[in-house]
Amino acid sequence: MGLVVLKFGGTSVSTIQKIQKTAEQAIRERAAGNRVIVVVSAMGKSTDKLVQMAGEITDCPDKREMDMLLSTGEQVTISLLSMALKAQGVPATSLTGWQAGIETEEVHSNARITEIDTDRIKSHLENGEIVIVAGFQGVTCEGEITTLGRGGSDTTAVALAAALDATKCSICTDVDGVYTTDPRYVPKAVKLSQLTYDEMLELAHLGAGVLHPRSVEYAKNFRIPLEVRESHGTEIGTMIEEEMTVENTKVVRGIAFEDQMTRVTIHWEKKEDMRMAKVFTALAEKKIDVDIIIQGITGLGHGNLSFTIQTGDLLETLAVLEANKEEAGFSKLESEQQLAKVSIVGSGMVSNPGVAARMFEALTEQKIPIKMISTSEIKVSTVVPDRKMVEAAQILHDTFELEK
Repeated sequence: MGLVVLKFGGTSVSTIQKIQKTAEQAIRERAAGNRVIVVVSAMGKSTDKLVQMAGEITDCPDKREMDMLLSTGEQVTISLLSMALKAQGVPATSLTGWQAGIETEEVHSNARITEIDTDRIKSHLENGEIVIVAGFQGVTCEGEITTLGRGGSDTTAVALAAALDATKCSICTDVDGVYTTDPRYVPKAVKLSQLTYDEMLELAHLGAGVLHPRSVEYAKNFRIPLEVRESHGTEIGTMIEEEMTVENTKVVRGIAFEDQMTRVTIHWEKKEDMRMAKVFTALAEKKIDVDIIIQGITGLGHGNLSFTIQTGDLLETLAVLEANKEEAGFSKLESEQQLAKVSIVGSGMVSNPGVAARMFEALTEQKIPIKMISTSEIKVSTVVPDRKMVEAAQILHDTFELEK
């Protein structure tokens, strides 16, 4: 008997009818001879409504209290889904994050899972029950409720699959798999049957919203076969594993894009004064994620450092840097908003020179300004004006013939 973890996002459980369909899918997995864990998000836009209510009280809500508030959304879903299963004569139990033994670090709003005590879940599974777990949440060793940040329910599902040595983890969503790029913006996008962990990890980090990067990291580290499939459908989705089982002839496999980016530039009068470690240590202590980084030295000996952040982190980033200005030794700060990141990804790029050149040539021919560049073995990212983001993605999809 295998163990399957199913995860359903908010749109998949947004109504009572959809919750009942979710129950039916869990029952089908159980009827196939599997033990079943279901991880669910809050219903539809309920989390947004909770955030809105908090915003009506204060412009800067306390992070601890926000975790207390937002964690209630998933509790509604798990109880309703458990009721739906029991109404059909199927034994089920709903568990919050802390009841499921999910322990996290002591960071509110974006905590990482540190360990999972699986004893209670195993007990329910041994009793033949379908276990319904609230995604997106956990508890610290001090008993404080925490949330896992954007995509936290994906992370919950894969972490449980790893801790319980599951046969497979299926992320059930409103799309039927992972596409070459977002089909809402690029109509020629096609579904991929397979991706490697590394390809999916890059796509997730670079803005593909289907999976959260942390969930892919868990799957890669523990070799959990990961499937992205349509909620309540029967069609096979996209399988994500260590290696491809069919021959892949495409050098570029996918295109990811992400807006709401801001470039921050720090200036030093002398390159000898560039204490960059102080900059990044200060930002890391505040859990501010830094992306593309470029260092420059002018002919006059001045130094500068540019990096990208999420626009929502800009005010805090500037405050942190100003507070550490003397220690870091810089003279001036600048920022540029309304930027986006467009990236190409493919494991075949490492052995095929000239891919980046084709990318830059295609964008330049269509007069897409390239403001920053970052590369790795399997990806090339460019920062462009956000008004040009979708156009750039469409151009690159055509350039690398991903629709074929």
